[in-house]
Amino acid sequence: MADSSKILLSGEENSEQIKIDPSVLEVILGIAAEKVDGVAGMRGSLKSGLNWVFGREDHGKGVNISVDDDNKLIADIYVYLESGVNVPKVAMTLQKKLKAQLLQMTDLELKAINVYVVGLVFPEDENTDQTTSELFPEDEEEK
Repeated sequence: MADSSKILLSGEENSEQIKIDPSVLEVILGIAAEKVDGVAGMRGSLKSGLNWVFGREDHGKGVNISVDDDNKLIADIYVYLESGVNVPKVAMTLQKKLKAQLLQMTDLELKAINVYVVGLVFPEDENTDQTTSELFPEDEEEK
């Protein structure tokens, strides 16, 4: 879960401040992560499962934002990957795209992005249309 504290962005001209809740950053990173090739889905929680039952989508599922002692942001990303993908390559792509997306939208930099692969998703067998043969086929010619 996200910290209850807000992240402050300060303006340079008028010393104005913008407060961002970490859950907003989780949503930004969650949406960006789902769009990376090779990512099949994000790990959900009980809350996201209940939201799904009620017809709401939790875009921040699978993402946890924390602030370390130096006030630097750390993101933990929990993903399911498609089977057959190069796991390190997908993880590095995730890290690059998420850093770029957050920097573009909020001007915040992430100190670290930790990617946790919690499972692989295998495609359904395409051979489900198996033809069955009869155990005792009828002879066309009876003797």
